[in-house]
Amino acid sequence: MQTTANKTTVDRHYDVVIIGTGSGNSIPGPEFEDQSIAIIEKASFGGTCLNAGCIPSKMYVHTADTALDIVDSGRLGLHAGVTSIDWPGMVDRIFGKRVDAISAAGEEYRRGPDSPNVDVYDQHAVFVGERTLRTGQGAQQKIISGDQIVIAAGSRPLIPEAIAASGVRYHTNEDIMRLPQLPTSLVIIGGGSIAMEFAHVFDALGTDVTIIARSTLLRNLDDDLHVPFNDLAAERFDIRSGRTTVGADQTEQGITVRLDDGSSATGEVLLVATGRIPNGDLLDLPTGGIETIGAGRIKVDEYGRSTSAAGVWALGDVSSPYMLKHVANAEMRAVRHNLLNPENLQKMPHDHVPAATFTHPQIATVGMTESQAREQGRNVTTKVQRYGDVAYGWALEDTTGICKLIADKDTGKLLGAHYMGPQASTLIQQMITVLAFDLDVRQFASKQYWIHPALPEVTENALLGLTFNPQ
Repeated sequence: MQTTANKTTVDRHYDVVIIGTGSGNSIPGPEFEDQSIAIIEKASFGGTCLNAGCIPSKMYVHTADTALDIVDSGRLGLHAGVTSIDWPGMVDRIFGKRVDAISAAGEEYRRGPDSPNVDVYDQHAVFVGERTLRTGQGAQQKIISGDQIVIAAGSRPLIPEAIAASGVRYHTNEDIMRLPQLPTSLVIIGGGSIAMEFAHVFDALGTDVTIIARSTLLRNLDDDLHVPFNDLAAERFDIRSGRTTVGADQTEQGITVRLDDGSSATGEVLLVATGRIPNGDLLDLPTGGIETIGAGRIKVDEYGRSTSAAGVWALGDVSSPYMLKHVANAEMRAVRHNLLNPENLQKMPHDHVPAATFTHPQIATVGMTESQAREQGRNVTTKVQRYGDVAYGWALEDTTGICKLIADKDTGKLLGAHYMGPQASTLIQQMITVLAFDLDVRQFASKQYWIHPALPEVTENALLGLTFNPQ
């Protein structure tokens, strides 16, 4: 039966409408089995992380790490090399045998008998009124509405105008991993995490990599990681730092990118990795009364509610200050709780957000940098501990890995932790726990065992190297 909302004929009304099947797809569970739910997804189920981001890229990174380990094994007394690269086989292993199958299974589950209270809509959604959307199923357009709308529509690559207007063939994270063949040369525009991960992958597999960055690489790192990382990157890649792209041309050799100093860089393939923008601007949010920050980021309060539209929630890249999958998942859990418990709302969990860049060396950070801590007037103590000074670092023959800890001399509280080297994203987890549970690090090292000679001893020694004022 059709109803009318805001003078728009509505084909069906739901208790909950969810836009996006990244983290948003995890909301419907047994707790919602008595509610009618619509899920809208115009692309592949699973969002960016599964289909074109975190998961497949790390599968490539592991392959690249293995290739580098083989090439560098001479330091261990081994003499080996990579004799061939089966790029099409990698693509099939990662996408054909893993990612695409998981995505298809997710959609099948939501469309099937195990989700009897869920309807799937596969056309693009736009607001046509208050909590009312135009979307569709197959070729049939539908107007649907909901008591509650959850917008988890994600983000998309930001393309510089100079590239967008040039007409050249470029790639982003959304398709670079599905190239039919491994390119002989690659130009990357960007100096952030996405750029650094793909630079590592392609260089390790034998592609000549040129990086064009407006400033330095991973510019927000603590200085004690930032400087050595950029030095190490310069040994692997052709880096054009402090340069802006002004245009690009398709040539017989591939793509030639023109820079603001009159120079150029040419590669068989061009990858644009200059950041991401929220997808809110694609949803006609003003028609739904939904306020934004800028063009596309939905403005929400501390509980994930739209600041201007009752019954509208947002999570993940479309609204979050942190474009990270683990943050989107945490926000999803908060929004799910809030939908079920309107009298007992949970805040969006934005304290002590960690991040990792799976390049080489691997990098992981949480909390403040030293300069940030000093700017806040904290009485700072720091320790930089090298991997190569602990026993497992000797086994690795590591010469570049470091752990830097920053703490408050007066209170014994950890302020920041920064790792660069093997297993950085794993090693940092203990320090995330310290921050999350507000632990005093003055006795954290001595009051527990540290397995010898495992790599976490680098954290133990860093903790022991911090100096504190008498209590």
